[in-house]
Amino acid sequence: MRWVRTKRRQGRQSRNVYCQNGREMRPAFIDYKDVSTLKKFMTSQGRIQSRKRTGLSAVYQRALRIAIQRARFMVLVPYAGD
Repeated sequence: MRWVRTKRRQGRQSRNVYCQNGREMRPAFIDYKDVSTLKKFMTSQGRIQSRKRTGLSAVYQRALRIAIQRARFMVLVPYAGD
């Protein structure tokens, strides 16, 4: 059997704002006190946006969820939208 070379497809560029130049910053820590950043990842109703919309990896999406939950508990971010 002959091996056929295939063209490699270029993957989509990651929109992850926590990755710089393709390298991830570890550990995945998102500050729950940074309300302006957290609101970027929330809808107007106060829900957390999906990974498809935010462009975050699974690790950062989980860290974002925990940060938003902590901010809600500390009443920095409302549970429901405006």
